Formats: sequence, C-alpha cells, structure tokens
Amino acid sequence: VHNVSRTSSSPVPSIVVSNYTDKSFGNASYSLKFSLPDQTYLALSHCDTNIMMNNSSTSHRVLIDNQLYTFPDIEQRYFSQRISSGHWWPTTCQPRQRLAIIVSYRNRDIHLKLFLNNLNPFLQQQQLDYTIFVVNQHDDNLFNRARLFNIGYIEAMKLNNYTCFIFHDVDLLPEDDRNVYQCSDQPRHLAVAIDKYTYKLPYSTYFGGAAAFQQRDYVDVNGHSNIFEGWGGEDDDIGLRVLRRLKKDIIRYPMEIARYRMIRDRGHVASTVNPNNVKILQSNYNYDLDGLSTTSYTLNNIRYYKLFTLINVTLAAVNWTQVQTILKIS
Repeated sequence: VHNVSRTSSSPVPSIVVSNYTDKSFGNASYSLKFSLPDQTYLALSHCDTNIMMNNSSTSHRVLIDNQLYTFPDIEQRYFSQRISSGHWWPTTCQPRQRLAIIVSYRNRDIHLKLFLNNLNPFLQQQQLDYTIFVVNQHDDNLFNRARLFNIGYIEAMKLNNYTCFIFHDVDLLPEDDRNVYQCSDQPRHLAVAIDKYTYKLPYSTYFGGAAAFQQRDYVDVNGHSNIFEGWGGEDDDIGLRVLRRLKKDIIRYPMEIARYRMIRDRGHVASTVNPNNVKILQSNYNYDLDGLSTTSYTLNNIRYYKLFTLINVTLAAVNWTQVQTILKIS
C-alpha cells in the first residue's frame, strides 16, 4: 500500500504484491522499460505552441474514426519502433511541456481502442511530448475514478518530470484540432461541449470529462478526492478545490473549439450512483484531510505497452462510517 505526501521531494516506492496480467491486452506489444528521448532531443528548438491555432485550414473539425482496430493495428498506424510505453515526441522540435494523459479504466476494451486510435493522431499533429497512462482498477468494488487519477499522477511522476497533466475519460474524443492539449497558469476544462449534452455545458460549474492541470497546481489543490466511489460528485469536488483551495478560476476554450464526441455504450455498464457522494459534496470538508496527500492503493504491477503505460491497482472500499471518520463530518 502506498501513501504520498504533498511535501515529499521524492516519491516513496509502491509495493508490488503480485504479477498480475490482464488478458485484455494480451496481443499488445510491450517493453521492459519506459522510453525517454535521447540527448539530441534536448538540443532541438522549441515547437510552436500555437501551431494549431495558426492553422489557416478552413475546417478544424477532426474526423472521428469509428472503426474498431486491434492494438497491433493501432501500433502500426501511429507508433514507430523507437517509441514505447505510450510515450511519443516529435523529432523536429522540442515541446515546452511534458504531458501526461491519465485515463481511469476498468473493463472498457472497446472504448480504449477507439480512444487510442483517435487521440494519438490528434496529439501528434499538435507536436506534443505526451505519454498515455491507463490506470486500471483491478477489483470488484465501486469504481473510484478520482482516486485512479491521483494514482496516475503519483506513478507518472516516478517515470518522468511531467509539467502538465490531463485527466481524461476513456469515452471522449476531441472533435476540433484547435483544442490544444497543453496547460496554462489556470486549470483548464477541456470537455466543454459534448454531443451527449447537445454541445452545451450541462451546468455552469461542470468540470468533467477532461481537465488540464499544470503539475504544481495539481499538488497545491491536493489532487482529487479519494472517497467518491461509484458515479457522481468527484468532478464538482475538484472544481470546488480549484476555486476554494487554489483560488483560481477555471478557464475554457470556446464551445466551438472544445467539442467532444462521447463513445456510445458499446457494451459498457455505467457505474452505480452513490447517494453518499452528495453528502460529501455538501459537507464543506477540509481538503487537507482527503486528496493526493492521502492516496492509498495496492500496486499490482506496471506494464509498458507500446500504446500506453498500464498501471494495475487494487483499491480498498470505503464505507460511509469510514468517510465520516476521515473527513470529520457527521
């Protein structure tokens, strides 16, 4: 079990307790180590961060590919032999940010393939230095999306000094190439206009789907909550952390740019609604008591697939009595 301190200068190693293998990824290529650029990359001039905004193309719409490909097919389409562990970088310039895309995951093989097949060309066109981390909850407890995001941050920082983090749902695909995946001085809500919600914000404070944090902001906000199990509340909670703890406003691209298509169910069963999450959200608890600094989990293993780094974890369930004790609420 692993705990991380917000004030710690170096991560504490997690304990590997099993040699877990996920059969879902059995035909995907993998490596024994995490890939990093060589020294020649560091000598390159910086990439143009406005490359997509300055594109004079009359249409910025991204053509969504709904074809379901195998992992090997996707590897051949978007990744050269020199790349592994979901880490890609341009060879003609050096991006100013090192981007980690954290995806919470459980039993969504079809969604993941569609996500990887569409997101990789989108990111590579933007000339980003990015790594995709898939954090897999390997247990039958209620899905804990927010804690998986914290775990992704912790484990990613052990592998590279990332400066920008995007926390992303696996079923959302960007539809406009001006939606640049980079971080700013303020947290950015990326998934502003989703087709499921007729390309409008479902409510003014909505912060779900995909969000970008520069590294220091994610630490200062104490990450996501660890105790929102099942469906609902965790996005509103992190939004409140930004406003109340970080004391920053959330920024957004215009709706015509921050457009997303949601992958339809394709066999996926949605998480169970948890009524306790509303109580937590309304409690106005102290964010020091729960968040990145209190994240605990069992790390089963990490595997460096060509298309992504897979982080397999087991989470202990948290009942309402435990929540009350942790947050010191009644």
